[in-house]
Amino acid sequence: MSTTLTSKGQVTIPKQIRDVLNLVPGCLVDFAVNLEGDVVIHKAGALPHRKPGKPDRFESARGKADVKWRTDDLMALLRGED
Repeated sequence: MSTTLTSKGQVTIPKQIRDVLNLVPGCLVDFAVNLEGDVVIHKAGALPHRKPGKPDRFESARGKADVKWRTDDLMALLRGED
């Protein structure tokens, strides 16, 4: 599986590899070179902006809205339309 190196030294990790390693945007990855000269990539751990063990501050609120706004009513309210 090949990919192209950009002028900034960046590459796209192929989807099959991202899926196997469960890599999502924001994941840290470690690169290493083994004794045979092969480059090895490992998932490094938690997202960089989150401390290990600390829950996502938005997770407790996700999917909990109980206000039944209609889009047109909400937009009229936000725009100040009477």
